[in-house]
Amino acid sequence: LSLPLRSRAERVAGEFQKAALEYMAIFSICVSNRVRLKRLRILALLVPAFLLLVLAVPHALAPATWLNSDIDSESDLDTHVTLLLLWWAPFGSTQKLPGSCTSFGVRGCVLTLDREEYGHADAVIMHHRDLVNEPDALPKPPRPEGQKWIWMNFESPSHSPWLEGLDGVFNLTMSYRLGSDIFLPYGYLQNGVHSSVARHGNDFKSLVDHHIRRRRTLVAWVISNWSEEQERVQFYWRLRRYIRVDIYGRRALSLINDSVFQTISGYKFYLAFENSIHMDYITEKLWRNALESGAVPVVLGPPRENYERFLPPDAFIHVHDFKSPRALAAYLLYLDRNPAQYRRYLAWRHDYTVHVTSFWAEHYCAACRAVQASRKQRKTIKHLGFWFQS
Repeated sequence: LSLPLRSRAERVAGEFQKAALEYMAIFSICVSNRVRLKRLRILALLVPAFLLLVLAVPHALAPATWLNSDIDSESDLDTHVTLLLLWWAPFGSTQKLPGSCTSFGVRGCVLTLDREEYGHADAVIMHHRDLVNEPDALPKPPRPEGQKWIWMNFESPSHSPWLEGLDGVFNLTMSYRLGSDIFLPYGYLQNGVHSSVARHGNDFKSLVDHHIRRRRTLVAWVISNWSEEQERVQFYWRLRRYIRVDIYGRRALSLINDSVFQTISGYKFYLAFENSIHMDYITEKLWRNALESGAVPVVLGPPRENYERFLPPDAFIHVHDFKSPRALAAYLLYLDRNPAQYRRYLAWRHDYTVHVTSFWAEHYCAACRAVQASRKQRKTIKHLGFWFQS
C-alpha cells in the first residue's frame, strides 16, 4: 500500500476509535434509563466486534508484516548467520558488496560472490539478464536441502526474454512488481517533513516560492535509449510542436557536470516517459530524475491508477489525462503562468520525502531479510513467466 493510502486509512481508524469511545460514554450514561436499556443492550453486543475491527485496521495496513512472521526470536537471528550467494554481479557490476546490512535494518547477513560457497548458501540470487546471457552457468543438481533460489529482475517484461523456461526453478521473486515475494520499487515516499523545515523551522510556503523562482526553464527530458518505435518518442514528436522540450542524452544536450540532478533542478517539468508500458513499471525516470530533482513529473507509463498506488494524485501529471499532446502543452504553459496552480503539485512535499532505491546493496539486504523471515516456508514459483507478464 502507498504511504498516502496508509495515512488516510490511519486517519479513518482514528475516527473509528474516537466514535467508539463516544459511544461507550453515551452507553454508560444512558444505561440506567429503562426505556432505552433494551435497545442499548442489543447495540452493546456489537461493540466488541466493532472494537476488534478498529484495532485490526492499522495492523492490516502495515506493509510486509509477513516478512517477520516466521522469525522464531531475536536470539535465533543472533545465532544463525544467513549466507547469500550472488551468482552473477548484475550486468557485470564491479560494485563492492556491502560488508553488512545493518544500515538497512537487517542483521546476521553475509553476502558473497564466491561460487565455492554454493553448498553452504542459504539462498542464491540470480539476476535475470545475466541468466539469459549465460543459461548454461546455472548450478547443477542436486540443490542443497533448504536452499532458496531468488529470481531478481528490474527490467520490464518487454526486455525480459526466456521467462517461460524458468517455471518451477525459483523459490522467491524479487522485482518492482507489487506481487513479488521481495517487493522493492525504484523509489517510494517516506513520511517526513521537508528537511529544511525540520532543521530550521522555515515556512514551507517560502520554500516553495524559492523552489519556483529557481526554475526558469520549462520542460526537460533525459533519454539514452532512443527508438522511433517507442510510444514515448512518438508522443514527444507530437508534443514538441506546441511546447519547447530540452533533450539531454547521448545524441542531444550534455548534462551539467554530468549530473541529472543539477541539470533538472532548473526545470519546472520533467518528462518521466517509460521505455515500455507495464503494470508497476515506474522507474528512476520518475523517482530520481524528476522527484528527487524537484521537477513536477509528466508521466507516460501505466494508467494513473497504478501511479496513485505510490504517489498522491497531485504529485504528477499523466499524459492520458489530456485528449491530445496539444492539450497537455497548453496545460503546462498555463501552470507556468499561474504559480498558485503550480504549487498544488508541490504541496505533498510538506508531508513526504523521496527515497530512491540504492542499487544494488538495498536489494541484497532486502533479499536477506526475506530469506530470514521465510526460513520455514517451502514453495516453488510454478508460472513465473505468466505472473510477471500479466
